Amino acid sequence: MYASIIIPLTVPQNYTWSIPDALAPKIQVGIRVEVELRNKKYTGIVAVISNQAPTAFTPKPILSILDDVPLIYPHQLELWRWIAQYYMCTQGDVMNAALPSYFKLNSESIVVYNEEYGDDFSMLTSEEYLVAEALSIKKELKLSEVQQLLDTRKIFGIIKSLSYKRVCTVWQSLKDKYVPKQESYVLLHPNYNTDVALSGLLNNWSKAPKQMELLLSYLHYTKQVGIVTKKELLDKAKATDAQLKALVDKGIVTIEKRDIDRLPQLPLHINIDFELSTAQQQAVIDIKNAFALNKNCLLHGVTGSGKTQVYITLINNIIATGKQALYLLPEIALTAQLIRRLQVHFGGHIAVYHSKFSDSERVELWHKVKSGETKIVMGARSALLLPYCNLGLIIIDEEHEPSYKQYDPAPRYHARDTALYYAHLCQAKVLLGSATPSVETYYNCTNGKLVLVPLTQRYSGVALPLIHIVDIKNENKFQKQKVIISQALQEAIAHNLSQKKQVILFKNRRGYTPLKTCSTCGWVPECKYCKVALTYHKNKNQLVCHYCNTIYTTINTCIVCKSQKFEEKSYGTEKVEETVQALFPQARVARMDLDTVKGKNAHSNLIQLFEQGKIDILIGTQMIVKGLDFERVQLVGIVDADSLLQFADFRVHERAFQMMEQVSGRAGRKAEQGLVLIQAMQSGHPILQLVQQHNYELFYAKEIEERRQFYYPPYSRLIHIQFKHKNQAILNQAAEYFVRHIDDAYKQHIIGPAAPFVNRIRNLYLIDILFKLPKDTQVVHDCKAAMQVQFAILYNTKPYNSIVIITNVDPV
Repeated sequence: MYASIIIPLTVPQNYTWSIPDALAPKIQVGIRVEVELRNKKYTGIVAVISNQAPTAFTPKPILSILDDVPLIYPHQLELWRWIAQYYMCTQGDVMNAALPSYFKLNSESIVVYNEEYGDDFSMLTSEEYLVAEALSIKKELKLSEVQQLLDTRKIFGIIKSLSYKRVCTVWQSLKDKYVPKQESYVLLHPNYNTDVALSGLLNNWSKAPKQMELLLSYLHYTKQVGIVTKKELLDKAKATDAQLKALVDKGIVTIEKRDIDRLPQLPLHINIDFELSTAQQQAVIDIKNAFALNKNCLLHGVTGSGKTQVYITLINNIIATGKQALYLLPEIALTAQLIRRLQVHFGGHIAVYHSKFSDSERVELWHKVKSGETKIVMGARSALLLPYCNLGLIIIDEEHEPSYKQYDPAPRYHARDTALYYAHLCQAKVLLGSATPSVETYYNCTNGKLVLVPLTQRYSGVALPLIHIVDIKNENKFQKQKVIISQALQEAIAHNLSQKKQVILFKNRRGYTPLKTCSTCGWVPECKYCKVALTYHKNKNQLVCHYCNTIYTTINTCIVCKSQKFEEKSYGTEKVEETVQALFPQARVARMDLDTVKGKNAHSNLIQLFEQGKIDILIGTQMIVKGLDFERVQLVGIVDADSLLQFADFRVHERAFQMMEQVSGRAGRKAEQGLVLIQAMQSGHPILQLVQQHNYELFYAKEIEERRQFYYPPYSRLIHIQFKHKNQAILNQAAEYFVRHIDDAYKQHIIGPAAPFVNRIRNLYLIDILFKLPKDTQVVHDCKAAMQVQFAILYNTKPYNSIVIITNVDPV
């Protein structure tokens, strides 16, 4: 028998190994096995078992089986195959993304002493002698131990020489890095489990009063809470380890180590303590009717309409049937507030999964989801790849968000589209939700692929916020510099602060000054590794490249003309924060961007402070745009709308409308109508007028017509290819070679090759090729196959074989 096995490498297809007779009874699809490839050991997943031997080679045997039961389900494997095929990656790439790293056992080389060599080391060099002598004593050494012994990292030549002289052999060991977390529990010895035996012990106690006191504390504490940990007991009784050890030595209590969860456990309860509005009730009915007809839905609800309560109701219904629910969010930032809300209703039934969790925590949650113990999972896109045993519902909140698309590394999948296919495999239902749906999703509603369920009223009955557009052209001319906080916005902030209300200010650029130029010659400080201007961060007094994260000291003298005068051409959240603090010194101001919310709990802590009213003005990037619900926010300021409208991308208007409408929706969600001030130089821009009217339907009508005219999605399918190389000439030649030799049937669909706006990142030059293909499944499939053929030719043609090729299907 033979097994096709997925290994965590970017290889074009799954390789085949033979199944030894001893392992045949235990081998199963989805189980982990240990295999060897090019003298290295890997953890692989069995994908297919057959009795068809490969014809081109003799396969090596599987070394061992690592699991008693499959780690993943067949429908997961089918999802992996689909992702690899659709997004033009390998199943090894998908495996790397899906499995916690502790499931991909760590391979370590071990040097083993050859007993037949004897003990005559006279022919060895001094360094070889040291290693051989240590091996003769210990018999085995890790490579790290050899490095430590010789005090150098360059040991491979020495090991190779010893192996050649038959002093040692080298083999690889796979080691499981996951270790269950354990806690020490104190238990009463079985000899004293009866009241009579315990009374006899206490009545005849004559010495060691401290031990007696500790024992009484233990007995009292166990009656209150049941089982007691060692740490809790010593803290409660204010006792020492020595006193507890004495009780153990006397055989009165025992210490037992038990595996415990790293993930905090809440009581299992369900408490739906709210009533749906009439509009929400109708939305739930419409969604259930669509699900009954095996249709997926889009819940198009305005900001503040109570979409989350609809989700909670549907989740409650689905878990009542014994099935699991997955609640996807685009950003980790959103889980902080929503998890607290959902824990109120579902307690310990809900678990969170995202990239900030440790590998050990991911392993534990993996097992809980696989067994069905965890009924509800909330997380970012990676939560989609967990092993659900009985998935019934997938909710994709803020479905329009580009964060659902994975960029680097492969697989470059889109969680929304992947979820629709996964639900098909699991016979589950999908509910998309957004106040500003993506154009593609809304188009799928108009052609019947999705059922549109509108929710046009805010839950509390409060009207959508008033939006005023502040034209800052005149203020810029009058002040002879770029206005950050206009007079109108300044007055509105002051009014809100006087009313004890909170304010959100949105600027989609972090740092202090994104662009600093020499006022004499126009020179711009650039990253030496990337073709991009450096951003000045005033708090740390440093220049930072936001592409490769290289940090530079601040430049005060132009390297071209030696001038010391620089102009600031733009500004980021850091400068907005400085300006606001100067204008409102009494206000409590905080900033939320990538520079301020590092760490596992940073998002949650900042949001909680804002919820509790300990922050008056919150300034942030798009992190503050999405789905957050703050009761006391009455004013939102978009300080620089022009920067949202100036990207060279066919989705620029869609992104701008979504971002402004979403951030506007944070205002006035509870008691009274909110106010939004949008500062702009292009105050008459059509998108600003549509945002002011909260008119998504008119925006969609204009946008879809432009997409049709210029043949962009949803009327076409895009595949973006990017070539990277350190030599620009070779890069250009490779791109031209690819376009020239691609099948003639697809040349009419190619745009490029062309250099992107930022054409060098991390010392690699970039060039782009875009395929704009018709929405024909067979044409797209055949075109992908033709591309793969050309990639293979390039990889085998000098000097193009060192080109890095990145393929992005359905770029966003």
